[in-house]
Amino acid sequence: MNKELFENSIKNILSEIGEDPYREGLLKTPERVFKAFEFMCGGYNENPEKIINDALFESSNDEMVVIRDIEFYSMCEHHILPFFGRVHVAYIPNGKVVGLSKIPRVINVFARRLQIQERMTEQIADAIMNTIKPKGVGIVISARHMCMEMRGVEKICSSTTTSALRGLFLQSATRAEFFDIINSATQLKV
Repeated sequence: MNKELFENSIKNILSEIGEDPYREGLLKTPERVFKAFEFMCGGYNENPEKIINDALFESSNDEMVVIRDIEFYSMCEHHILPFFGRVHVAYIPNGKVVGLSKIPRVINVFARRLQIQERMTEQIADAIMNTIKPKGVGIVISARHMCMEMRGVEKICSSTTTSALRGLFLQSATRAEFFDIINSATQLKV
């Protein structure tokens, strides 16, 4: 990103909404917004396949691996407002497993872009399916969208749930097992 161009654009936006971009409280706002967007949109510079391939391990395990309640935040591409929530990921290994910390990193790759939840769900599923090549993958995302809560219909605390299923997760029994696990009341309390 071009820092000077970005910061000048923020100054212009501040002026257009009736603010003085040169008043004390706003002097460093363009720089802060630049840094925030650099971080929040850092997923464009990441490669999910590389992240996964750096931690693939041979394994004879062929039972479902589930990682639930992975927190994320993203920015809605329609209004550039935040949406945030939790991702549940499951896959059935096919000779290889991935280091557990890589799954949240893959989620961040796609969450740290301008997004819609539906596409992000599909992108996570496809990245895992195409790189790990498991027997199947299931992704469920539940999120709150500030574009629905702060503006528009102003429906506070509403949530949206999306899913993407691949391979064995398209079969009723596997899908049911996955949903039972992520919906169970059993959670690790630390």
